[in-house]
Amino acid sequence: MALSDIDMTKVKYYDYNNEVNIPKNGQIQLDKDKLALEDFIKNNVVPNTKKFSSLKERFQWLEENDYIEDGFMSKYSEAFVEKLYDYLKAQDFHFHSFMAAYKFYAQYALRTNDKEYYLENYIDRVAMNALYLANGNEELAMQLADEIIHQRYQPATPTFLNVGRKRRGEFVSCFAIQTTDDMNTIGRTINSALQLSKIGGGVGINLSNLREAGAPIKKIKGAASGVVPVMKLLEDSFSYSNQLGQRQGAGVVYLSVFHPDIIEFLGAKKENADEKIRLKTLSLGITVPDKFYELVEKNAEMYLFSPYDVEKVYGVPFSYVDITKEYDNLVANDQIRKKKVNARDLEDEISKLQQESGYPYIINIDTENRDNPINGKIVMSNLCSEIAQVQVPARVNDDQSYSEMGIDISCNLGSTNIANMMESPDFGKSIKAMMRGLTRISDVEDLDVVPTIQNGNRLAHSVGLGAMGLHSYLAKHHIQYGSPVAIEFTGVYFMLLNYWSLVASNEIAKERHETFHDFENSKYANGTYFDKYVTKDWGPQSDVVKELFDGIFIPSTEDWQKLKENVMRDGLYNQYRLAVAPNGSTSYINDSTASLHPIINRVEERQEKMIGKIYYPAPYLSNDTMPYYRSAYDMDMRKVIDTYAAAQQHVDQSLSMTLFMRSTIPAGLYEWKDGRTDKMTTRDLNILRHYAYKRGIKSIYYIRTFTDDSDEIGANQCESCVI
Repeated sequence: MALSDIDMTKVKYYDYNNEVNIPKNGQIQLDKDKLALEDFIKNNVVPNTKKFSSLKERFQWLEENDYIEDGFMSKYSEAFVEKLYDYLKAQDFHFHSFMAAYKFYAQYALRTNDKEYYLENYIDRVAMNALYLANGNEELAMQLADEIIHQRYQPATPTFLNVGRKRRGEFVSCFAIQTTDDMNTIGRTINSALQLSKIGGGVGINLSNLREAGAPIKKIKGAASGVVPVMKLLEDSFSYSNQLGQRQGAGVVYLSVFHPDIIEFLGAKKENADEKIRLKTLSLGITVPDKFYELVEKNAEMYLFSPYDVEKVYGVPFSYVDITKEYDNLVANDQIRKKKVNARDLEDEISKLQQESGYPYIINIDTENRDNPINGKIVMSNLCSEIAQVQVPARVNDDQSYSEMGIDISCNLGSTNIANMMESPDFGKSIKAMMRGLTRISDVEDLDVVPTIQNGNRLAHSVGLGAMGLHSYLAKHHIQYGSPVAIEFTGVYFMLLNYWSLVASNEIAKERHETFHDFENSKYANGTYFDKYVTKDWGPQSDVVKELFDGIFIPSTEDWQKLKENVMRDGLYNQYRLAVAPNGSTSYINDSTASLHPIINRVEERQEKMIGKIYYPAPYLSNDTMPYYRSAYDMDMRKVIDTYAAAQQHVDQSLSMTLFMRSTIPAGLYEWKDGRTDKMTTRDLNILRHYAYKRGIKSIYYIRTFTDDSDEIGANQCESCVI
C-alpha cells in the first residue's frame, strides 16, 4: 500500500486527535491522543515504510538510487554501523504524542521520489545525523546518537532534515548581511538575498547605512529615494526566489531608530499604506541605542541624522558610529543634516505598528555591544532576532567584485531539551558532544554564492546552542513559570550551558591549534570576560533549585578560574557559541514546549496545510500539572522578561523573545492599568519595552496580540529560522 492509497474514511488518527479538544465530563481526553498516535503508526507509518533485509542492503539501495550522499558512510566500518543501530534500537524510542510522530513523518522522514513510501524512521534519521556530524569519529558518533535518541539534543531543522541526503538543502538557513551607501553594494545585496532565499534562507538585511530620501547624489546631481524603494526591491526578490514555490522566501530589514527615514520605514508596514510602498511579507526590525530610551524618558525632541553626512564626517558607515556616545557632537555638527521629531511620538508610532502587525522587532544595540566579548561592532540581527555577531562592511567595485571583502553571518543552530538534559548522566559530556556536532556543520558549510557569508563562517566558526522546553520542565516539577525559583533555575541552567560550551570550544582550539579570527583582541584573550564568574558563585542558592541540580556538577569560582587560564592560553575555536531561537516543529518532535516561552494553550491548536487542525496537549499535562500551565496571554509579561534576562546574562548572543498580549488586559495584571482603560494601549507596550531594556534584554521578537474575537493577529510563525 502507498500513502496515497490510505482510505481516510477508515483511519481514526485525525478523529482521535480532534477529540483531545472536546472535553468529556469536564476532562481533557488525553487518552485520545495516545490512540491517535497508535493508529497513525499502525495505519500510516508501518504499511508505507519500505522494508530491507539488512542494514547493508538498505544503505546500498539508498546510495545506488541517489537518496544519500556517497562518501561519508565509508568513514565507518559496517560493523560499527551495525553496533550503532543495535544501540539505538535498544533505547526503545517512542513518540509521546500524535503531533510529534505526525511532524516527523510529514516534515523530516526521507521518502521515495514519488512521496509514496517512507525510507526511514526516527532511528534512521538519528543515525544519519550522528554518523554525519561525527565525521568518522566512532566515539563521537555514539555519543551524538545517545544525545539525539534521548532527545537531549535537537539539531536545527536544516541540519536534522538534510544531513546525509543526496538531494538536499543547506545545513543552515538563517543569514545576516548588510549594505553600504552605494549602488554597487545595493545591487550585490539584492543578488545575495536572491541566492540565499533560493537555498531556503531567512535573511536579515541592515539598511541603516543607506542615505535618506532627499539626500544628494552628486554624480547625477539628483536626490536619493531613501530606504523604502530598496525594501520593495528586496520584498519582490524574496517573493521571486522561493524554492520553486515550495517555500516563501523570508527576510527582515533593519533600520536605526535615528535614521531620517524611520517614519516612512514603519509606515510601509501599515495596513492602510499606499500600495506603492506597502510591504506585505517583509519583516521589519529597528536597532535602538541607549540614547533613544534616555530621550523618551525626558520627553525630549530627538534628532535623526543623515547617514550620508555622518559617513563623510566620521569615515565609517552610519551603523558603525556610536550614536549614544556621539549624539551631542552629531547635533552640534553643522556638516551633518538632521531632522527633528519628538521621541515619545516616535515611540508611540513603534507601539502602534506592533499592535497592528507584531512588528518591528527591537534590537537594543548598545546592550548587545556592551556585552559583546568580540572585537568589532554588532549592527543588526537575523530573521528571528537571536543572532548578535560582529560584522565588517564590504566595498564593491563597478564590476560587482569586492574591493574590500566584508564579514557577514550564517546561523548554525541546535537546541538542548531542558527536561531531558536535566536527566543526562553527564551534563558536561552532553554539551561537549553537541558543540562538536555544531562545529562540524560550520566546518563543512561553504556558501560561495555569497562571499561575505563564506568569509564570515571561515573566520568565525560561530554556532548557536540554545534550549527548549522550559515551561514543560517547570510544570513537570510543579514550579510556576516566572516565579523566583523558576528564574533562579533558568540562570543556573544557562550558566552551565555557557561553562561547558566554553570548555568544548577551548578543547577544540587546543586540538586543532586554531582559534577564531582575531581571538587575541577579544575579552576572552585578556581574561576580562571571566571577571563576573571568578568573583561570584553562580550556582543554585535556594534549597529547591539545589535539589533540581542534585548530582549535576556545578562549577565553582576556582573551576571558572581554571577555565579562564585555559582559554587565555589555548583560545576558543568558536567566536560565538550560544543563542536561543524560537523553536518550531522540532519542539513538537521533542514533545516539548517551545524555546523559553510559556505555553499559549494547554491544548494547542495547529492549522496544518491540506489536513486542517491538529491538537497538541502540553507535555506532561495531567491534573497535577494543570495549575502550572497558565497561558502566556494571561501572564504578566514581566515574568517572561525576567526569565529571559536570567538566561541572557550567560548567553554571548541573544534570545528570541516574543511578548504575548491580550487586546483586553485581564484585571489586576498590570498595576499601571488600575483606574484606566482595560484595552491594550501603546503605553502598555512602551512600559514593557523600557522594562526589558532595563533588565538587560538584547532583543524583542514579535508582539503577538490575542483579540477579543479570539483571532490572533500579528506575524505568522517564522518558517525560515525554526530549529
